[in-house]
Amino acid sequence: MEKQAILKAMREADKPLGAGDVAKLTGIDRKVVDKVFAEMKKSGEIISPVRCKWTPAK
Repeated sequence: MEKQAILKAMREADKPLGAGDVAKLTGIDRKVVDKVFAEMKKSGEIISPVRCKWTPAK
């Protein structure tokens, strides 16, 4: 559930976002965002075009 909200916010922003940015946009706790980011990094769902910023993989 959080994962879908995070991906939606990242797609709508249309620019690389950090975990803090995603937490502010979604209202999801930063620790939860960090945990979901870690899972999505491992699965390749998000990529980092800029240091500490992430965007959905195309």
